[in-house]
Amino acid sequence: MDLAAFHALEPLCWRAPSAHNTQPWRLRYERWAITVGWDPADALPAGDPTGRDLRLSLGAFVETCLIVAADAGLRLDWAADHDESDRRVGRLRPGRQPYRTPFRTADVWDRRTHRGRFTAGPDADVVAAVDAVARRAGGAVRAVPAAGRLRALLRTADRQVYADPAVVAELRRWLRLDRSGPRYRADGLSDRCLGLGRATATGLRAALAAYPALRPLGLPRLLAAAGGDPLAQGGGVLALVAPPGLNAAGQVEFGRVLMRMWLTLHTAGLAAHPLSQLVDVAATRDALGTLLDVAPERIVHVARVGRPVAPAPRSARRVERTGGGVLMRDAAVRVG
Repeated sequence: MDLAAFHALEPLCWRAPSAHNTQPWRLRYERWAITVGWDPADALPAGDPTGRDLRLSLGAFVETCLIVAADAGLRLDWAADHDESDRRVGRLRPGRQPYRTPFRTADVWDRRTHRGRFTAGPDADVVAAVDAVARRAGGAVRAVPAAGRLRALLRTADRQVYADPAVVAELRRWLRLDRSGPRYRADGLSDRCLGLGRATATGLRAALAAYPALRPLGLPRLLAAAGGDPLAQGGGVLALVAPPGLNAAGQVEFGRVLMRMWLTLHTAGLAAHPLSQLVDVAATRDALGTLLDVAPERIVHVARVGRPVAPAPRSARRVERTGGGVLMRDAAVRVG
């Protein structure tokens, strides 16, 4: 296995999506394989206590690695081997042929989360295409009725999120609202990617700093309201439904499905805006399950989907190309 050749491609693999853009994945290069694991420092124990989003992100990263390697002609295979104690999900190893995929590195590079306006939502053909992606793995994609009920659920979820001091502290850690900050171009959720103007970003930063004092005075409700109504930005809402009884290892594999779903949308000219709060808050997840007539625990991802009015900013990454190869920012990559 040509480890050096894959290592040179690693900056492209890091374009995989992750909750709060924490980029939790870590690679350990071994003689005949590359172990894919994660750093618990980049997990979200308050906002993602079950680790669902962490495992979906790791699966999306694995799928991205396979796509990028295949486009470069590298014969790479994936062996799932989930082990919580060793903080690993499996190994990339030599394959007999390149991974078979319709996607290219350019799709990985150009795909972006989009929180702005959409001119239209996904049509029936696109919904059928992403549903087919999910069904091949035993799941499904369901269109969520974007009526008053969904809007009310979003408001409830936002208020619940902002009412939890631990979740807010975690969010504050990963927000990048100061463009002169040392980690602004490395990770997290920037003001640009969130679609915030300078004044709004400054106000949000001040409000979050004063959160302990202002929380009893109704700050969570104000913060939820300040986030606006994403449904007013256009598009449709899609839910990714997993097979029944999906375990931790299965969630990683379904993260690969999620990546294929997002790339299918991208190649159709659409983009996605995750509405994870609907799944993270138990009450709204249960209500969403009732709305879709599916078991709530099977809903693993919800996103607003549509055709962007304008390109979204590219989110930051800790790894970038340099003249001499790869520069890793704060990433525990071990070569051995």
